[in-house]
Order: sequence, then C-alpha cells, then structure tokens
Amino acid sequence: MTDAKAKTFQETEELFEHSAIEAPRFSCALGGALGTALGIYGVVPILHSGAGCGIGQLFGQLYAGGPQGGTSTPCSSLVEHHVVFGGEEKLRNLISASTELMEGDIYAVINGCVPSLIGDDVNAVVKEFRGNNDIFFVKSSGFTGNSYEGYELFFEGLINDLLKPADKIEEKTVNIFGIVPYQHIFWKGDARTIKNLLEEIGIKANVFLAEFDGPEQLKNIPLAEYNIVLSTWNGHRVARLLEDKFKTPYITFPSVPVGPKQTSNFLRKVAGLFNISEELVEEVIRKEEQRIYRFIEYGGDAHMMVRPHPFFAVVADSGTAIGISGFLINELGYLPDIVQITDDPPEEIREEIVRNLTEGLQTPLTPEVIFETDSHIIRQNLKDRPFMFLFGSSLEAPTALANYGAIPITVAFPALNRLVLNRTYSGYEGALTLFEEVISSFVGPL
Repeated sequence: MTDAKAKTFQETEELFEHSAIEAPRFSCALGGALGTALGIYGVVPILHSGAGCGIGQLFGQLYAGGPQGGTSTPCSSLVEHHVVFGGEEKLRNLISASTELMEGDIYAVINGCVPSLIGDDVNAVVKEFRGNNDIFFVKSSGFTGNSYEGYELFFEGLINDLLKPADKIEEKTVNIFGIVPYQHIFWKGDARTIKNLLEEIGIKANVFLAEFDGPEQLKNIPLAEYNIVLSTWNGHRVARLLEDKFKTPYITFPSVPVGPKQTSNFLRKVAGLFNISEELVEEVIRKEEQRIYRFIEYGGDAHMMVRPHPFFAVVADSGTAIGISGFLINELGYLPDIVQITDDPPEEIREEIVRNLTEGLQTPLTPEVIFETDSHIIRQNLKDRPFMFLFGSSLEAPTALANYGAIPITVAFPALNRLVLNRTYSGYEGALTLFEEVISSFVGPL
C-alpha cells in the first residue's frame, strides 16, 4: 500500500473514531413502513409527518438500501402551526389531492411521531376516503420501533383495514414474508428468486415486492393455503395475525436460502406441505445442483490456491448473516471467526439466532456471535482477529483492509458504496453471484 493510501485510510479511521454521529444500521418505524410501501408497485405511500421525516428517509433509508429513492412521496409536511392546532385538515386535503393526482391501486397513510404526540385521529380521517379508495392506516410513529417494526406495522394495517376472509382457498398458493425492503439490500432479487424456485415445483408464491401485480397479491393474501416466513423474527407477527384472522397456517425458515444445500432443503420442506410429487422435486434439485456445482468448479483453482479455507467475519442483519455464513462454511469450506448481528432482534429470539449460526456446521469451529448496533463497538470487536474476509456494510468497507487486513464485501445495510438493482445471493443461482464476488475481490488481471 502506498504512503498516500495508508494516510487516507488512517484519516478515515480517525474520522470514524471521533465522530459523534454515524450512519445508523436501520431507520425508524416510519422508515420501515415507507420502504415496504415503496417496494410494492401500485402502492402509494402518504406520509403524515414533518417534511424532514420524508427527506430523511430518502437519503438515510432508501439511498442507503442500495441506493434507490422515492422522491415523489406525498407528505403533509407538518410545522409548528399544526402542532398547536392539529394536522387533521392538512391530512384530509393531502389524501384528497393524492388519490386524485397519483395513480395507485392501494394508498397507505403512514403516521409519523408528531401526529401521535398531538393526538390527530388519523384513522378517522382515513376512513372518510375508504368508500372510494383502497386505503389503510399504518400506525408507524417513529418512536414505536425501528425499520423492521415498520415492516410489521405496514402489513398489520393492511390486514386489519382492507383484507376480508376468502370464500375459497387457492391450493398450492403461498405468501412470502420476512424480506424487508431496503433493510435487506438484495430484497428485489431475493423475492424474484423465491417466486421462481417455488414455481419450478408447482407452487404459486405471492412475494409482493417489485411485482407489477403487487397490489393484487396483497388483496389475495387471505386466499393462500400457507404463509412462509424467511426470517427468525421479521414477519412472524404478520404470520400470527393471519393465522388468527384467516386460519392460515405458516412455516418459518431462518433466512432466505443461500446456495444449493439451503435451497434444496427449503424446496423439500415446502413441497412436503403440499401434495407434490417427490420425483418432481428431486429432479428439479438434481438439475440445479448439478449445474451450480459444475460452475463453481470453474473458480476452484483460484478458490483453493489463493485463499484456501480462510477465516471470515460478518457484520449484518440476522437473516443475511445466517444465510451467507451457512453457504460459506458448509459449501465453500470457509472458517467462521466472528458474526456481529446488527438488526437488534428481540431478546427472546437471540438464542435461536445463535443456534442457527453455530449448530449444524460442517466444521469443528463455531463463530463468536455478538449482538451489536454501535459502529464504534463493532469496529473494536473486529480488532486483532484472523479473518481475511469481512462481509459487512459500507460502514466497515473503507477501513477493512487497513485496519484488519481483510477484504471487504458489502452485503448489508447501509450499502452506500454499491447500487443493487436485481442482484441476489439467494437460491442456486445466487450462490454463483456470491462466489464470483468473493473470488473477484482477490483475483485480478495478470
């Protein structure tokens, strides 16, 4: 490394070490609800909040999720006058104008902190427009929780306000929950991959996200025969609510499957819920595994000769960490060093997350698992360790090589150093993408 580069890395680290404010690992509940609404084509979010909430989410949540935005989002832009006299009339006018001027199939009125503090009856105002529009209220005051909470609140508002019991269940149809737009930076590719995988074995999947018929899929949620949750905790509340309200059973997986082993296990378990031919499922698995393992062999020389069995570290949300770690350990032979979970999961779920990261590994080593959101502490935890790869966010990337001697690969929020449009590490094909990125990080032109 040149003296100039070393100085730059040192200055960057000094800036991080002495900063009082850093980019967070997630946003507030309003941000999660807004991101979910923007992730479904045909859903128009209407923010009842201060203007700063909207623009803050644009730069802090949406751009940091890969980076993508939602600059045309309507907002009531509350100011001091509304704090004193109330903002209900401002919201009423905003909804009227938005439903008239903005083309949408479903409108989601997303609440901020100010309306909750001053006592605006947002739900009553929303009800005034329900006769002519499919519109619902998301009670997502920012102080109620983080982005992951906002994801749950979005679906809870939809279910409670708009959805009705189905007259008839559509067989071999499932809803997919647990992929949180923007927080899971590969959300579009993940959703598409899961939909296509299940289609191969004869199952129709409503994934909602980035689907042109997303609003129709939302309205058809009660028709599904099963709900599938791809997370240890994201989407679980939604699945339980649907079970209580519509008697729809659900099954959970710890993450979106990454690589052949996880994906084949996913397909077998889901197929077991339905009357699907075992021969069909195994033929799909055979063809996919044969192709993926053959293509991985093409990178085998670089994999085994340059970085054989390296230690790695992960700084990511629980779902990303579980999926990627399992593939790296059980299929590439990488050695786990430390995994830091950054999505602040509930205390009662943390033991299960640790089990998913430490049990069933095809290696005698288990990673140290730490739950931490503070960037400074995360960096301190990474010091003096043997890992050669750091799978984290753009907060770790600038100093990974200088401080830890590790190659950084951005896989988690915030991801301000890459654009993510359609990329995914999920499924069979996604494993090749991840493998390519890992090998490309240290094998360059001769």
